Amino acid sequence: MPAPLVVLAGPTAVGKTGLSLELARRFSAEIVGADSVQIYRGLDIGSAKPTPAEQAQARHHLIDVADPAENFSAARYARLAAEAIDDISARGKRALVVGGTGLYIKALIFGLAPTPPVDEAMRARLKEEWKHQGPQAMHQRLMELDPDTAAKLHPNDRQRVLRALEVCQQTGAPMSRRQQAHGFAQARYPHLMIGLERPRAELNQRIEERARAMWDQGLLAEVENLLAAGTPPEAPGLASLGYRQAMAFLRGEMRSEDALFDMIKKTKAYAKRQLTWFRGVRGLAWHHADDSVGIGRRVSAFWS
Repeated sequence: MPAPLVVLAGPTAVGKTGLSLELARRFSAEIVGADSVQIYRGLDIGSAKPTPAEQAQARHHLIDVADPAENFSAARYARLAAEAIDDISARGKRALVVGGTGLYIKALIFGLAPTPPVDEAMRARLKEEWKHQGPQAMHQRLMELDPDTAAKLHPNDRQRVLRALEVCQQTGAPMSRRQQAHGFAQARYPHLMIGLERPRAELNQRIEERARAMWDQGLLAEVENLLAAGTPPEAPGLASLGYRQAMAFLRGEMRSEDALFDMIKKTKAYAKRQLTWFRGVRGLAWHHADDSVGIGRRVSAFWS
């Protein structure tokens, strides 16, 4: 019997980390991260990764499992997360899945639609086309071939845009058609999914304050250290929010204040997309992020 999971989801800066630590302590749980940037080693400040002190309060999994230069897929996440959950359950603990990457959570709970194996020659060719034509042109190409998938992806999401184009070219059919056929109807785990929310103005204020704190606390130095250690500038990890703007500043393409402003603006837009995505998840129970009492009651009833 698969272990029953509690999933704590929500947009960036809503307050998932603090609440997850409280729930982990109360219910003797271990935390399985579901964040597509925190999986990378060395990307600490810009990903709002739990600090060493926070990680000492509860055991964390699926943090620091990949090099920033690696492409990290939802399928790989689901496999590693399932292994972590099996280990947690075998030791008599509970698993609390925490994060804002909806695709990772969906892949873990419902599995993924089958896709053809990667064609390395085609992938290399598409990467070259991305380099010369740019993200907007490649995203527009995907929009023509698979508008449903393109509508869900940011033009700068190189990994997923290129993968969707690969599937279209390999199979002659859009990825969205495979996903519709899969249906994502059969859950692989009994689960309780809780969504955290705040009023939009409050969330936007938290995003702005956190972005400024990241900038002040050494995000630029973190990126410089990664580059000095051999991380290539085009590494997937460095294409994520915050790191992308830091790279633009370090290349002399943006002034510091403009890069920070762009980071805040793009993060607010990302949080809006996250909320839209999670609102489409069936069975997700929404709570204000500060409602620890109500959330605790719901989790207690599920795990009792």
